[in-house]
Amino acid sequence: MMQPPLSDLQPGQVLARGTARALASLGFDSLPEMVLRPRLRADLMAVGRKGEIWIVECKSSRSDFQSDRKWQGYLEWCDRYFWAVDADFPTELLPEETGLFIADGYGAEMIREAPLSQLAPARRKALTLDFARAAARRLHRLCDPGLAGEAGAPGAF
Repeated sequence: MMQPPLSDLQPGQVLARGTARALASLGFDSLPEMVLRPRLRADLMAVGRKGEIWIVECKSSRSDFQSDRKWQGYLEWCDRYFWAVDADFPTELLPEETGLFIADGYGAEMIREAPLSQLAPARRKALTLDFARAAARRLHRLCDPGLAGEAGAPGAF
């Protein structure tokens, strides 16, 4: 599948693309726009080789960050929580108890690793299954564009 040119992407999508590339180099496979529960959608959810789950929220501006009232709700859905911002973002706004990537459309660099807060085994299993099913649905839609999607399914895109 052809990637749209960067000029066709929203600023947060550009950050997500570069961060997903960096995550892959760290051994993490990611999905953009992963639904965790109603009204809570992670910009990127990534699963590592050992099953560790990371969430990355992409913020394209000061106002984008300041208008986000739900970011702390993501903490209970991952082992590590990160922000991805561009090089011009005022990083002093971001909580120090979270991880940080500086990103662009081509890659990202981890500036600060997020602290580990291990998920409960039952939540990890449920999230891993949701991640796998969402990835399979998305792949199926690419292979069969006429497929009717499951509205409201976790990870639906």
